[in-house]
Amino acid sequence: MNERYEAFDPLQSAALVHHYITHMVDKAQDNLPYWLLLPNKKPAEAAHCRVDDAELVGSWYEGLHSAMQMLGTSDGADVLQSLRRHLMRSWGAHGLRFCEPYPWTHTVHASFHEMGYILPALNLITEEFPDDFEAEKRTRELIAGMRSLVIERKVRTFWSGDFQETEPIFEFPNDVYLKDGGFDLTRHTGRGEQPIRNALMLPALVRRYELKGDETALELAVGLANHVLGPSRYFNYKMEFFGHVHSAAWFAYGLLRLARVTKNETYLQKGRAIYDYIRSLSSSFGWVPEYAQWHAPEEEHCETCCVRDMILCAIELAKGTDAAYWNDANLFARNQLIENQVRYTGYVTVDNTRPDENGITYRDIDKRMVGGFTGGSEPNSISLQRFRSIAGCCVGTAPTALKAVWDNALTEEDGVWVVNIPMNRQTDVLLLSSELPNEGVLRLTAKRDCRAGFRLYDWMGDDLRFTVDDVPAEPTKRDGVVFTALKEGDVFELRFPLATVEKKEVAAGREYTALWRGCDVIDLLPHGAHVRLYQRDKTKPKVYPTPDDVEYTGAANYGPTQQQGGK
Repeated sequence: MNERYEAFDPLQSAALVHHYITHMVDKAQDNLPYWLLLPNKKPAEAAHCRVDDAELVGSWYEGLHSAMQMLGTSDGADVLQSLRRHLMRSWGAHGLRFCEPYPWTHTVHASFHEMGYILPALNLITEEFPDDFEAEKRTRELIAGMRSLVIERKVRTFWSGDFQETEPIFEFPNDVYLKDGGFDLTRHTGRGEQPIRNALMLPALVRRYELKGDETALELAVGLANHVLGPSRYFNYKMEFFGHVHSAAWFAYGLLRLARVTKNETYLQKGRAIYDYIRSLSSSFGWVPEYAQWHAPEEEHCETCCVRDMILCAIELAKGTDAAYWNDANLFARNQLIENQVRYTGYVTVDNTRPDENGITYRDIDKRMVGGFTGGSEPNSISLQRFRSIAGCCVGTAPTALKAVWDNALTEEDGVWVVNIPMNRQTDVLLLSSELPNEGVLRLTAKRDCRAGFRLYDWMGDDLRFTVDDVPAEPTKRDGVVFTALKEGDVFELRFPLATVEKKEVAAGREYTALWRGCDVIDLLPHGAHVRLYQRDKTKPKVYPTPDDVEYTGAANYGPTQQQGGK
């Protein structure tokens, strides 16, 4: 069978986002990122805003580092070092990282939400460069400083008496800390949901403890988790919530990591329940709403950050709790995560005669934006007139999901190497090749003696055939995995029939028909506009908008009203 459909290729996606991060930066400002991109404006532009020097210097460091690790390249090291330099500037009281007073910055402040992006980057640096004393100092002081700023709830004063709290409960007094003035309760970000948004550093706190045994980080993680799960009343008894899915899913991931470290079953149960609730609002192929019960379903769109969070949660659950979650990680990654990335920009109007000025760049926006990720997709399209049609936050987080999938495509379990996510992948032990979605064929070629096999999924069907070097084999089956002993050079192959299957489901308040081949969606009906997704049939010409098809209405302007409903 000749190949007809595009295959899942995380390396290609990593190369594209590497391109975006290394090109959507301001060379005049030591490669400071541009968060805001307006591709439907005529001409298109990218503009600086405060967040460029706040969360992006952390998240783009982590994102670029992830892409470079996947690609095995040092290309982009200059931008990575620029991001590190930005990251190491602007530290202040209580070890907090503030932003530089650029013309577009306005009030100089730190947001605890943003420390959830800063701390993972610091963890990466201290892990990779244990002798980087500056990074270690900043990390330690940031965690200690945040611990010193929390309110610790020790006594519950109720009408029936006073009761000592038996577990640490921490909360920040506000979500804004002014560089000149500290906590000013007359100011706020306007996002609301302070308890959970202020707790987004939870996974990074746990990682810090894992890396360095930092007890303050673990104490802060436990106290913040207990507050969100308890007195904040953010979640109901079923762990359902009203609000920002990215925050809730990211927090759930932190709970799952915290459960593993503390052996606390409650954290595990609640983290899993949050994930399962969000999963119930999402599509089978990974479209995840940005908000839960905030808008009418048909008004929702998908922030790629949410897809990232769900993939990380699914992998954590699959490795520690229930292997069935591998299927979610696989479906979400190879479908909506990949589709949310920009590959075609022929609809963009460019004016290279305009000079870069006032924090705005017009130069080659169509070329530079290739590889970005959307902050607002519908299941079947990226609407260019939506706010954050391309979003700087998602550009930083998506590569971490790609790397997590890449790292966990093949894992070792009890002495057996297992294929969790079908793709083309090579390690020092095995060569994994996949013919999906064109044929139901997966192969493992042993590079040394080992035991290896495949995780079985319902979408493979029941007619499974196994061979070793083209000879029929009867592998061992255990806990949903089939495996066999292989000698160096042996080829273990799994074959199953593969046909195009139509399945209907409701996403974003509307019914869609997905055309599946195994675990890959090759088309989604009805087709969407402006940038139509799931055009995976190589025999058909791709349909994309032209500049005349896209009207600039001003809807993508970055204004206070949209900030309240956005990042």
